[in-house]
Amino acid sequence: MSATSTTHMRREIEEIPEATARLLDGSAAVLSEAGRGIRERDPSFVVTVARGSSDHAATFMKYAVELTAGLAVASVGPSIASIYGAKLRLAGSACLAISQSGKSPDIVAMAQSARAGGSLTVAITNTADSPLARASDYAIDILAGPERSVAATKTFVNSAVAGLALMAHCTGDDKLLAALARLPEHFRKAIACDWMGLAGALETPKSLFILGRGPSSAIANEAALKFKETCAMHAEAYSAAEVMHGPLALVGPGFPVLALAARDASEPSVAEAADSLAGKGAAVFVTSDKAKSALRLPHVATGHPLTDPLALIVSFYGFVEAFARHRGLDPDTPPNLRKVTETV
Repeated sequence: MSATSTTHMRREIEEIPEATARLLDGSAAVLSEAGRGIRERDPSFVVTVARGSSDHAATFMKYAVELTAGLAVASVGPSIASIYGAKLRLAGSACLAISQSGKSPDIVAMAQSARAGGSLTVAITNTADSPLARASDYAIDILAGPERSVAATKTFVNSAVAGLALMAHCTGDDKLLAALARLPEHFRKAIACDWMGLAGALETPKSLFILGRGPSSAIANEAALKFKETCAMHAEAYSAAEVMHGPLALVGPGFPVLALAARDASEPSVAEAADSLAGKGAAVFVTSDKAKSALRLPHVATGHPLTDPLALIVSFYGFVEAFARHRGLDPDTPPNLRKVTETV
């Protein structure tokens, strides 16, 4: 790829604000209807079904649902239905199935099994007329538009935004709905945040840690996957609490760490962990003004603790695409990968 050409990934990152606005407008009716359906069902618990980036969106939703609705959320392995043929007793639950294509056989099979087991099923997908959409009680089209880069960006963000909007309608959370409406503008600012200060610390090491806590731990998982996909570089995501145990043994002088702190109750602990690792000689970068020793990265505060992590991943996407090109790689076509993987 020439130095002057624009990658599909970069174009799709720049489309995130518009895609989010399109979702919030175009799917408003079904989000409200599905939210009302969940409220009327009054589930005792929630299960999620997803893989890859979609599973990171599901993990983000786990924290959001537990924090806003007080419902325990569990991730169900798709192979439970597709490979093992086990039937789960899911009466009294709601099931969120997330898939960009909506046609991976194991995701569809688990959604069908969940519905047969008594769960109210909601599909979140970028393909309106997909097998997953048809297998579910409610189908939410995230309206991200075509995504040509193998690495998901705007579809991840829209999946997470759809999940937040769904729960906001379910719980009648007007503050969250208002925060979601402001996201397109926040995302434009997040794209403009320059994180290339990270690049120097990543030139030699073969691996890095990415930290988060609460909802931002799901964002850390997504960021780690993107490093592997686009930069041919190993990255491991950890809770800012867990990293202080066994993983700490790997941290030495110059070891790179990216700490993704959102403006929520976990920010002080993430900043403290970042400073502690910096004190051990690690090259630590953090999205918090509370850090004293770690290097601070520019970030966008969205005004709501559940939307803040999404602005962080948008800024990260901009960085990781640029860093891949800096390494002489094409982020659109990672080796051995393709856009849609249909696992059984």
